[in-house]
Amino acid sequence: MTQTPAQIEAEIEATRVRLAGTVDELTTRVQPKEIARRSAQDVKAKAYSATHTEDGHLRTERVAAVGAAAALLAALASLRVLRRRKR
Repeated sequence: MTQTPAQIEAEIEATRVRLAGTVDELTTRVQPKEIARRSAQDVKAKAYSATHTEDGHLRTERVAAVGAAAALLAALASLRVLRRRKR
């Protein structure tokens, strides 16, 4: 398994190209904009899976529960504001 100098140089060049590609990919992955984009994508995917069934139909009971919770929080915030105004 003796390699010629040309084969060794070709192997070194191929390795150099692969490493350069890996460094470029890692550089892209650690950029703040890329991290934020991936995080936003994850949040969207989790929200979709929480509000939709596996076949894509809306889970109305979950959407209604979130809506009711939001309405309750809004009502509590309004009551708090009204109480502060009375003082």
